[in-house]
Amino acid sequence: MIKLPNVAPIAFTTALIAALLTPVAFADEPASKVVAASDIKWGYLNPLRGEKSPGAADLWGNRTTDTATGMLVRFNKGFESPPHIHNITYRGIVIEGQMHNDDPSAEKMWMPAGSFWTQPAGENHTTAANADTNLIYLEIDSGPYLVKPSNEKFDNGERPLNLHKDNMVWLADSDLNQINVDGVQSTYLWGNTADMNGSMVKLPAGFNGDITTNANEFRAVVIAGAVEYSSNEQSKAQALSAGSYIESKGNFTHNIANKSDTPAVIYIRTNSKYHVN
Repeated sequence: MIKLPNVAPIAFTTALIAALLTPVAFADEPASKVVAASDIKWGYLNPLRGEKSPGAADLWGNRTTDTATGMLVRFNKGFESPPHIHNITYRGIVIEGQMHNDDPSAEKMWMPAGSFWTQPAGENHTTAANADTNLIYLEIDSGPYLVKPSNEKFDNGERPLNLHKDNMVWLADSDLNQINVDGVQSTYLWGNTADMNGSMVKLPAGFNGDITTNANEFRAVVIAGAVEYSSNEQSKAQALSAGSYIESKGNFTHNIANKSDTPAVIYIRTNSKYHVN
């Protein structure tokens, strides 16, 4: 005969109920997120204009609320906006096509893929697209992202920047202590390297290595080329073409392979240093 412990019935029942009601410990939330360009769900930058509006898709954040946001915007060939302003400053990187963004009276300066510009809040300007397909990554530090008429223009003290791809200065691994792979290059775009900032990394053909980070905000967008991506949360390699998105938080390693015969360029927004190994 099996003897049960000498426990008072009420105490035993109380302990049993407590055990049943104790929450189950689940695994930690994922520290990363990956969105392939082919899986992006598109809408319109200005839904009221429908097909006359550029297409838009938030990669992170929400452009309609008071938050930082990164989005893709695509334009049809021949698109040209009327003069207008925005309530907030934004940054743009050309992923595909040819884009122009400047004062309404300025001559067209077509910026190809890989070019970068900033548009200050309140500054009157027009935006135009010239190629058959035109795609940009657009980023704001606060929202919502609004378009307003030119007569509401104001000077917020910032000045616009148009940086053509050919005028970018790329630094090699010998110039940067966070890059430890021959042939990898980086260019700094905005911000403070001790705080939130943006840069681009160019990975040569044949690159197979890691980008390691311990940032509480790490966001990356494939700007040019295509890579294969994996991590400890995603062991099966995933093909990521231009426009694809990666994010992580905390101590994390992103494995990236460039198996093509052309360089791949990745834009990185982060508030801490990262290393390419």
